[in-house]
Order: sequence, then structure tokens, then C-alpha cells
Amino acid sequence: MSKKHRRTVTHPAASSAALPPRSYEFNPDYTATKHELRRIGVLAAVFFGILIVLSFFQDRLLTLFLK
Repeated sequence: MSKKHRRTVTHPAASSAALPPRSYEFNPDYTATKHELRRIGVLAAVFFGILIVLSFFQDRLLTLFLK
């Protein structure tokens, strides 16, 4: 196994006067993601509803297909 040693890395000091102040604002647009998640949720609810309805007719459907 290799030994774990920490190395100290020295970075060249950048003068604060040479770099302009930067302000980044992370503002992503999630409208497409929200739309897709809503669509997935609706489809899941519909499929669960179909399974629940089919469970009420399970005995009749089994006798129909197993003849």
C-alpha cells in the first residue's frame, strides 16, 4: 500500500490590485426540469391508478385469460 503524505503546495501570490473584483451569480433555469418532473409524477399517478382499478377485477381477469 502506498503511504499517504501531505504535500504543501505554494501558490504564487497574486496582487489584489491586478485582478478586478468578480462577482458570479449562479442562477440556473429549472423550468424544463420542473416540467419533466411534473410529467413523470402525473404518469406515475395514472399508472398506480390503473393498477388499483385492475386489482379490483383481478379474479375476473384471471379466469378470463386462464380458460
